[in-house]
Amino acid sequence: HVQLVESGGGSVQAGGSLRLSCVASGYTASSYCMGWFRQAPGKEREGVAGIGTDAGSAHYADSVKGRFTISQDSAKNTLYLQMNNLNPEDTAMYYCALGSYSRACLPIRARFGYWGQGTQVTVS
Repeated sequence: HVQLVESGGGSVQAGGSLRLSCVASGYTASSYCMGWFRQAPGKEREGVAGIGTDAGSAHYADSVKGRFTISQDSAKNTLYLQMNNLNPEDTAMYYCALGSYSRACLPIRARFGYWGQGTQVTVS
């Protein structure tokens, strides 16, 4: 039973920072992809960033490059998303996701089969 639990969301002013965390449990494969997605009201869920557990390179949506950093702590089974210089367009529910391993863990929704419940980020 795979479980993903996000935390760290909240309200912040434009220009501020937040760090999201996601603790994963129950997935037995040694290598897999993890990612962050977000969904604003009335919009499709979009990929934000993806990374492989084999310490592969990270991939980002153009809208967050240079501002967001995805990372992981394998020993803690925890995925992070450091978000800096936030702007109101970043307001959304943020979801952690897990998918089968691939050489490039692109944040493409169809490639991820397990999802957390989400954590809200509001930027004003």
